[in-house]
Amino acid sequence: MATSRPLTGLKILEFAGLAPGPFAGMLLSDAGASVIRVDRASATTTTTTGTPPPPTPDFLARGKASIAVDLKSPACLPLIRRLATHADVLIDPFRPGVLEKLGLGPAELTTANPRLVYARLTGFRRDGRYAAMAGHDINYLAVSGVLAMLGRADSPPHAPLNLVADFAGGGLALVHGVLLALLARATSGRGQVVEANMADGASYIATFPRLALGTPLADRPRGQNTLDGGCPWYDAYETRDGKYVSVGALEPQFFAALLQGLGLQDRGLERDRANRAAWPAMRALFARTFAAKTRSEWEAVFDGTDACCVPILDYEELRSDPQREGDQRHFVTLRDTPCFEFDPLPRRRWPGL
Repeated sequence: MATSRPLTGLKILEFAGLAPGPFAGMLLSDAGASVIRVDRASATTTTTTGTPPPPTPDFLARGKASIAVDLKSPACLPLIRRLATHADVLIDPFRPGVLEKLGLGPAELTTANPRLVYARLTGFRRDGRYAAMAGHDINYLAVSGVLAMLGRADSPPHAPLNLVADFAGGGLALVHGVLLALLARATSGRGQVVEANMADGASYIATFPRLALGTPLADRPRGQNTLDGGCPWYDAYETRDGKYVSVGALEPQFFAALLQGLGLQDRGLERDRANRAAWPAMRALFARTFAAKTRSEWEAVFDGTDACCVPILDYEELRSDPQREGDQRHFVTLRDTPCFEFDPLPRRRWPGL
């Protein structure tokens, strides 16, 4: 059995940016890579009171070392070039052309270090109509077609925090590309440029719902389909104590278990599952029924069953109750290799540097 994590020995140079880039660096660090984050520093940057601004909180900095560099100062650029010659991966989170203007683009750095994987992450397509524009998660979702599918029927489209484009379609997609490039380097001996953007990443994440459009699963406007809030047995319901439960009883046998737990098994609801005209009345019935008991009382009913009904927990509950299994674990493990570790202390330097 291996004793070190899969990416141990790899050196990552991460330029500080907004959440998606740091998330990619954190994932690589968790898997054993040594990450140096290049923070921005400028002697001329001050607040309105004339004092230097406080550091920007970075919730995704675990396991990383960091240096502060004024990239606008020519005197600082040789340090970046030296670090890049020792790096296995460079993470560029900037808009197209920013590092190229500094002489730190892929042409220069991969010439000096042919094994370098130069990973670039933008919001919009690098060659598209929005390439030069600022944006955030909601904007990338908007132009990808994903945002139009999200939200209730009686409200505007709604972005689920910044999870889909920033993290799933951005940082996680970039790491996917980095790992593919490292795998290719193992046989070719050469690194390459990895291009990722959050608009295409979000679209790729949404492959299933996009292909489902026009099928019975999603043939109605937003908010009127099975998985988007239109279906009464795939939704959230408030309980008597103001808390919530989630219901996802899609299959007939799970729906039957749900009705059994709710005490509605004799109401003939099974025959109305496919009748969308009956959905509003069924939803109202479910809402009244769930509102009659507290969330803990419904947990006692549904725990251990196949009704697909579990409590909606907040992070405070997860932190305060060990029985809620709220300890953070990684989303994948390898049976024979230590895979991920949440290291609270940064590795202070790269091996051999």
